[in-house]
Amino acid sequence: MRDVADSRPARWWHALTAVVCAGALILQLVLVVQGAQVLTTAEPPGLPTRLLRFVSYFTIQSNLLVLASVLPLVRRPSYDGPRWRVVRLDALIGITGTGLIHWFFLRPLLHLTGGPYVADKLLHVVVPLLAVVGWAAFGPRPRIDRRTVALSLVWPLAWGLLVVILLGAVTDWYPYPFVDVGVHGYPRVLLNIAGVGALLLSLAAGLAVIDRRGRRSADSTPDLRS
Repeated sequence: MRDVADSRPARWWHALTAVVCAGALILQLVLVVQGAQVLTTAEPPGLPTRLLRFVSYFTIQSNLLVLASVLPLVRRPSYDGPRWRVVRLDALIGITGTGLIHWFFLRPLLHLTGGPYVADKLLHVVVPLLAVVGWAAFGPRPRIDRRTVALSLVWPLAWGLLVVILLGAVTDWYPYPFVDVGVHGYPRVLLNIAGVGALLLSLAAGLAVIDRRGRRSADSTPDLRS
């Protein structure tokens, strides 16, 4: 039986995901350069600061990981490699967490129109759906083992330490309201970060289970080729 990961629909889906993700990132970058503000009405800072903040958002990093993980799949949908496995899992848990946190906690705070609205929906809704559905439908699997799960936690932990704790302490800027130390204090912010970490770990564990079950299902399917 032909591996679904190597099918033409898989290539097209991964290509669509890459195009939409790249387009969303470029659109958001253009808005940042133009000085568009999200989650704040304050006067925008200088361009270097805006660009630093742009790459500091968990949303942007998650979308960049999605793009990096699907590009090899456009050429070879059954692609594999130890480093790529970590990037792929980080992309999946990051973009899923991005979608969930945005939908339930940040979306009610936003009142966007025009380009910012389009970029917001692409980054927080469309790309997460494309990435997760693409993984569920086309894999490739199996690609998630215990080592991959463990290494996938390095990035979100580094984000919490470098962006929220260190960058926030130096610049007094925080990417999201729920990690604003000036408003909530360190104990509450650390608790919120721990909650996000628990969510991402749960997502990684859940994806690992599905990944293994997908392999067992494939192994139990008879080969119908003559």
